[in-house]
Formats: sequence, C-alpha cells, structure tokens
Amino acid sequence: MSFLELRDVHKRYGPVQALAGVDLTVASGSRTAIVGPSGCGKTTLLRLIAGFETPDQGTIALAGEVLANGDGAVPAHRRGIGLVAQDGALFPHLSIADNIGFGMARSETRRDERIAELAYTVGLDKAILKRRPHQLSGGQQQRVALARAMAMKPRLMLLDEPFSALDTGLRASMRKAVAELLEAAGITTILVTHDQAEALSFASQVAVMRDGKFSQVGTPRELYLRPRDRMIAEFLGDAIILPAKISDGFASSPLGRLAVDTTERRDVARIMLRPEQVLLKRTSREGMSGTPDMLFGEVTESEFAGSVCTIAVRLLNSADPPDAAAIGNTPLILRKPGMDAPAVGEIVRLTVSGTAHVLA
Repeated sequence: MSFLELRDVHKRYGPVQALAGVDLTVASGSRTAIVGPSGCGKTTLLRLIAGFETPDQGTIALAGEVLANGDGAVPAHRRGIGLVAQDGALFPHLSIADNIGFGMARSETRRDERIAELAYTVGLDKAILKRRPHQLSGGQQQRVALARAMAMKPRLMLLDEPFSALDTGLRASMRKAVAELLEAAGITTILVTHDQAEALSFASQVAVMRDGKFSQVGTPRELYLRPRDRMIAEFLGDAIILPAKISDGFASSPLGRLAVDTTERRDVARIMLRPEQVLLKRTSREGMSGTPDMLFGEVTESEFAGSVCTIAVRLLNSADPPDAAAIGNTPLILRKPGMDAPAVGEIVRLTVSGTAHVLA
C-alpha cells in the first residue's frame, strides 16, 4: 500500500535547480534509502517532506493527505513526521530525560515511565536520564535523538545521515538496532546517506539521486546487480566494466564468453560484473600450456586489510583475442578473503560466476 507519494516535485534556490521533477512512492512500514553525490538534492528533498521547505511545483502526500502542492502546505508541526539529524541536535541545557520528553505534554499520563521505556527501547540505561548530552558518547546521543523522535509517535521517520559521525563498528550496530526498532514499531522510514553499503543493508527500497532527479529506484538487490548505467553501477559498489558483443544471451568479452541478462543483440556494448563474481584459483605458468580456452592472470598488487585483501590481476591471455585490446593492460581489481589471498607474482586461473549485466 502506498503511504508517501511525491509527484513531479521541483525546488529552486535562485539560479540553482535543487530538485528537477522528483517522483517517489514509499510503502507503509517500509524503509527507503536515498543515496547520491553531495549537492544532488537529498537533504532538500528531506526538508520538503518534513515541511521545513515548500516545493515550487509538485505534490507531496502522506497517507492520502496532501501535505504540499502549488496551493499551500501543511506546517511541519502538524505533519506527524519525526526527524533525526546528523548531529542529533540535542538541547545541551536539558537533561537526557527532558530531551527525550521535549515534545510530550508535561501533563501526559505516565510521562516519566514512558520516557524511561523509550530510553530502554533504544538501548539506553535508565541511569543516564539525569545526565546532559555532553556527558554521552556520539552513539548514545544518536539514540537519544531517535528516542525523542519516537516519543512523538510519528507516522514517518526521516533520518538525515544519522550514523555518519560514529565509529565503523558502532555505526554498523547502531544501523541494525535502529532498523529493528523502527520495524518493530511499524514506522515508515526514509534514510538519506552517502554510504552505499549502509543504504543497501538498511533499506527495502533504494533511490539513487543525480542532478535533482532519481536515476533509478528499486530493491537493493536489483540496483546492485542490475544498475541502469555505469554511474549507478560504480556508485553502489566496485564494478568491473568490460566491452562486449552481445548475441543469443551471451557476451563475447575479454573475460571470455559470458552469460548475460538480455537476449538483445548488440555489436557494441558494455557489461558489468561485480568483483565477487570473478573467482581465482592458484596455478603456475606451466599450468597455462595446452589450455587456450582458459583465462589466466598474474597478481601485480596486493593490499592486506585484515579480513579482506585487495588485489590487482593483470590478464595474461584472453579467451576472445579481438576484444582483448579494449581492456589493455588495465588490471582487474578484486577483493578476496585476507587469509587466503594470492600473493604478488602468483599466477591464477580466472572463472566467472553467474551472469553479467548489460548496461544501457
């Protein structure tokens, strides 16, 4: 069921076109992540939904109620929308309890109990309720901001880069905890982030924004495996882009004959593989003889980073020589488990798992 709908939303700041016709549908109880480079319009869109700005053109509707159109807009405080900003935006002069209960009426029944329940819900100990924000860690402050937003019982939660200031480990655990909390509460959520992995793991729907518009909207798996173009492919993760000729559901490429996700014939095309699709098996130069249909490479670089090792592999032959020149001496950049990654100078046999995606 459609819960939030944006239709042809435009916003301009003087000569700058921040949004140039945005369309988006968000299902009730779902999590949507909006990603894109800096300046593409992500935060502007969030401010329009929250009610801090009004669109120059277009319609924003929530649960069937029109929040903004060309004729006017519902004020932010009447929209029933919660917002968690990047820095938490806590009130430094108030205690943690007063921050959480800021939007709650003083006369509300069981107010103190509800504040304690909200603190517990976001993983905060009751003992910190008397402290001030400066006495908490960054992760704790973000939890307080989330509890404060949830205290208003919002219909929609907006998260604007809420985890960006956290350490890597804490960021991952906070992201998972927040997702579980919002799902349990049945709150529809929109996350704005620069972190592609965060968007893919957090959301059930991902929208990639570029130049004030959405380039592609779909499930995380769909966008990762079948991006519309090269920009989306490389923005959402490491990608191997190769020239190819397409016919009968297969591509003739520098990595050999590969199955592709289209039956359309193209004499000139670009295909995409994710690095994890390229499998390596150690061999030797002697092992290359007598196997012209196999693909071999030499490891030219290796960067160890604990559990993951980034390696560069230079192709030594090609199963399809006419196309080999197109890739030249550019090595393939792959990530492999650090414990068993081949070393510089080792010869490896390459095979490809799954199908390649044909870019538009």
